[in-house]
Amino acid sequence: MKIVIAGGTGQIGQLLVRAWQAAGHELVVLSRAGMSQARIVSWDGATLGPWARELNGADVVVNLAGRSVNCRYTPDNLMAMMRSRVESTEIIGAAIAVCEQPPAVWLQMSTATIYAHTYGAPHDEETGEIGGHEPDVPAYWKYSIDIARAWEHALDMANTPNTRKVALRAAMVMSPDPGGIFDTLYKLARFRLGGAAAGGEQYVSWVHEADYVRALDFLIARDDLAGVVNIAAPNPLPQRDFMAGIRDAAGIGLGLPATKWMLELGAFAMRTDTELLLKSRRVVSGRLAEAGFTFDYPTWPEAAAELVRCADAPTND
Repeated sequence: MKIVIAGGTGQIGQLLVRAWQAAGHELVVLSRAGMSQARIVSWDGATLGPWARELNGADVVVNLAGRSVNCRYTPDNLMAMMRSRVESTEIIGAAIAVCEQPPAVWLQMSTATIYAHTYGAPHDEETGEIGGHEPDVPAYWKYSIDIARAWEHALDMANTPNTRKVALRAAMVMSPDPGGIFDTLYKLARFRLGGAAAGGEQYVSWVHEADYVRALDFLIARDDLAGVVNIAAPNPLPQRDFMAGIRDAAGIGLGLPATKWMLELGAFAMRTDTELLLKSRRVVSGRLAEAGFTFDYPTWPEAAAELVRCADAPTND
């Protein structure tokens, strides 16, 4: 297949490139800047240009473009998150609309953050409550929900009748690659800082990188699946247990806890936001399960053990 990945130079894009090149697919990455093992075609993520020709005759387009959420949630950064996601989705739709041979399927990145902060029953696609009105969370968290809604609305509004559209409400993708979320958490654990965060009762939804790729392969092959699909392992767990799983896999006994004010100081120093740690995301993949997809890594202890093994493996540099 020919697969075009917009915004494909980030962590998730590069793990898809590695997996799909190994499978023999032709990969094209649309990027403003960056490096990739695949052929890169320049685009600005907002206007039509020569890059749009790559979509004509392609089998699949995957849009991962958007400003990273790993930043301080300032008004300017929140606006950049919104604009980059909505504009890139709109322009991908416009490019598909003028294709003589449009892609068969468009996989559009979304986020499991769209669901409400909860300690109760897990959210699936049918029963999950969309967030934005929780009384017990900071008011600015709602903007993350607004971004997710606008992102998916742009996908819904795209006039692409011959292209199947899937919104990927993905949990945190766990990969041993440097700079990713697992790499950051593993480093904290090695420094004995991987304990409970603000009590650790908040749920962590996650998916192993191998299952993320397998889920996308499954969705590409199943032409009866369209619309919103959650991509999350079937067993989310409280943050304290999540971090304990990393420590156990690495043979690290102690993980110092952190209070909320300590997390605020740490987040400020790392130029990120505590929502990423404190929001309770309890999300499962109802539609994938119904369609017969099974996860190779359904529980965190086995996933953490494999990720730690890969992270600790010697490199060939």
